[in-house]
Amino acid sequence: MKNTRLFTRCLAPRAASRYPAAGWGGQGRKPRIEQRRCLATVNGAVDKKTVEKLPLAGIRVLDMTRVLAGPYCTQILGDLGAEIIKIEHPTRGDDTRSWGPPDAPYIDGKERQFPGESAYYLSVNRNKKSLGLSFNNPTGISILHSLVRKCDVLVENYLPGSLSKYQLDYHTLSSLNPALIYASVTGYGQTGPYKDRAGYDVMVEAEMGLMHITGERDGPPVKVGVAVTDLTTGMYTAIGVLAALYSRRETGLGQWIDASLSDCQVAGLANIASSGLVSGKKDSGRWGTAHASVVPYRAYQTADTNIAVGGCNDKLYGILCDKIGKPEWKTDPRFVTNALRVKNRDTLDRIIEDVLKAKTTKEWLDVFEGSGMPYAAVNDIQGTLNHEHVLARNMIEKVDHPACGPLKLVNHPVKYSRAEPKIRSPPPMLGEHTDEVLRELLDFDKAQIEELKKGKTVA
Repeated sequence: MKNTRLFTRCLAPRAASRYPAAGWGGQGRKPRIEQRRCLATVNGAVDKKTVEKLPLAGIRVLDMTRVLAGPYCTQILGDLGAEIIKIEHPTRGDDTRSWGPPDAPYIDGKERQFPGESAYYLSVNRNKKSLGLSFNNPTGISILHSLVRKCDVLVENYLPGSLSKYQLDYHTLSSLNPALIYASVTGYGQTGPYKDRAGYDVMVEAEMGLMHITGERDGPPVKVGVAVTDLTTGMYTAIGVLAALYSRRETGLGQWIDASLSDCQVAGLANIASSGLVSGKKDSGRWGTAHASVVPYRAYQTADTNIAVGGCNDKLYGILCDKIGKPEWKTDPRFVTNALRVKNRDTLDRIIEDVLKAKTTKEWLDVFEGSGMPYAAVNDIQGTLNHEHVLARNMIEKVDHPACGPLKLVNHPVKYSRAEPKIRSPPPMLGEHTDEVLRELLDFDKAQIEELKKGKTVA
């Protein structure tokens, strides 16, 4: 936040020196004592309105992640008000910048290496600042060390041990800032026989059981339509960061968070894993849109698309029978209990679908309206993005991008009674905030910044 001074009600003492012993920003300067930032204030006065709307106001995060799981974590923190400084390679940037099409095209007439901002990148990088920085040299490392002294949280998703050679590992950085919360996001964690494997969502879905239980009953295993393991890991990591921040209030100390896709995917198996642990038996395989132990509870074809219905207890099953004009099925000896409906699943699913095929999805939605039975159209993505309920809940927000013009982005999903997490800034251009971060946080002057750019350390 420009022109913002942050102080009072400190969470923990700031590491003594604001500058590294040597390197850019440290040569010839005396160390200064700085208080821990806590509440955001503007022009020296506490801005209570800002604090109300932004629960993490005053928290600064150094984001050394790319692709999905890590950026999703830091985006959540940014939505909640934290200042996110995203470290990107000076020329390539985040991997996902090249993951188009589709791209939001540039409309400002400037020549760039990409045709626009990729939709993938735009999905997980709002509310961040971009610092284009190479840290394969002492100067870049020194800059990062200076930033670490001014940050509350660092999130990275490099292979275990790979940041040690740059002096960016937890043990090195925690000695510079003992209050630092350092979150590592990897495929398989910092320990274990698979720790050195590169972790990608699809591979972990396969390795940790999710792919096996996803797909049609007699079909092959398939991945989930969105990278759910990455997203789950991002959410768990954000929860871990928040818990560590809460703990730091008492101890004044940060800690190392080890979050992995594999662990989060195992946790995400939920009742399926619990069933396996309790029974000691093999799982029941893939069920498509159906449920292993409740019938009818799945998607069925209609005259034009598909609809999901849930007659998942005797009462709701009775409502379904009445609404589709088959009240006699309520007393049919094959279907009178859920256990019998599960036993005769194939028959019941077939005759229900035969009836539902007689009307369109919209017609059935009108029939089921107000019945108390769970039901839903199976919408495609455009149907979802333009859904009246989605729009009423303010889940789609339009923002102005400096090079692409007006853009629509998915909004933060959780509503608060005394806070308003929202999109405060669009996903940044590569290096958009390099000058700002170096100048305002590290006191670099124009000549120093230009020299760093000339040496290709920053962009």
